Amino acid sequence: MNQVDLTPEEQDDELFEHHRIVADGKQGLIRIDKFLMARLPNASRTKIQDAIHDGFVKVNEKSIKPNYKIHPEDVVTISLPEPPRDTEVLPENIPLNIVFEDKHLLVINKPAGMVVHPAYQNWSGTLVNALTYHFQNLPEMPGNNGRPGLVHRIDKDTSGLLVIAKDEVTLTGLAKQFFDHTIQRTYWALTWGIPEPEAGTININVGRSLKDRRVTVAFPEGDMGRHAITHYKMLQDLRYVALVECKLETGRTHQIRAHMKYIGHPLFNDAMYGGNQVVKGTMFTKYKQFVDNCFSIIPRQALHAKTLGFIHPVTKQHMQFDSEIPEDFKAVIEKWENYVKYN
Repeated sequence: MNQVDLTPEEQDDELFEHHRIVADGKQGLIRIDKFLMARLPNASRTKIQDAIHDGFVKVNEKSIKPNYKIHPEDVVTISLPEPPRDTEVLPENIPLNIVFEDKHLLVINKPAGMVVHPAYQNWSGTLVNALTYHFQNLPEMPGNNGRPGLVHRIDKDTSGLLVIAKDEVTLTGLAKQFFDHTIQRTYWALTWGIPEPEAGTININVGRSLKDRRVTVAFPEGDMGRHAITHYKMLQDLRYVALVECKLETGRTHQIRAHMKYIGHPLFNDAMYGGNQVVKGTMFTKYKQFVDNCFSIIPRQALHAKTLGFIHPVTKQHMQFDSEIPEDFKAVIEKWENYVKYN
């Protein structure tokens, strides 16, 4: 493994806008690939067509076909999984919750709401901006541009543990463990409904939706997507929702969120995967109000990266970390416990 890719399974979590081109008001009709070839001198026609097929090229914020013809004042955007090579990460004095640190790495408990690295519409206030301020010369390697020290990430609205490398040896060593799926990661999730069976393994391919590239979907036939395995175990039955532990064997984009939706148990208040509505329970107004109150307490998907285990690339010691669930998650669990007790 010669490069660090934030682990291949997590490479395309977000798209980075590389180009925004506005067609002239007097632009004549021309195929989009020819239009872009004239404006992107380093891009071949094949690469442009591949980008269109993969959904990386949009016109007026909509996906288009390769034979689309440009119209006057069309806005063409090209967004790719990797950040632009000249992206400058600006240091920002943002507090970090450091769980562990030595001269080679640090483990951070990321709060919900914090984006891990700069991307389109989130160029500041990210974990990488904070890291750049607090630590000098974090390693960047081919395939890791714009993400100093990062070997994995978690979604903006997911809280929990992340490991950051402070030198190239550590970065490469950790990346290989992610690549080999030897990292131990467990998440706690609040799901709609009680899983049956209460413990099991979901071995279903996942990949970007063909309709909406922001969303990851299951491909049960195995003909599309990437191999993904989630082991789950119910920790607490709360009648209409359940506290579930999910252990990742692979780490695909939105894997837990997509897998749990696939088996009929989307994460509580996960707007992207249908969890921000009443999925299980009664139709009574009082119950709907109770659920809405819970949504207001945890205005995000109820998912927390609880534990993280790996072999220290330099000392070769096994490192194991656990974290408390955040207050919003804890408060919602308590509300459901009271609901079950008194209703």
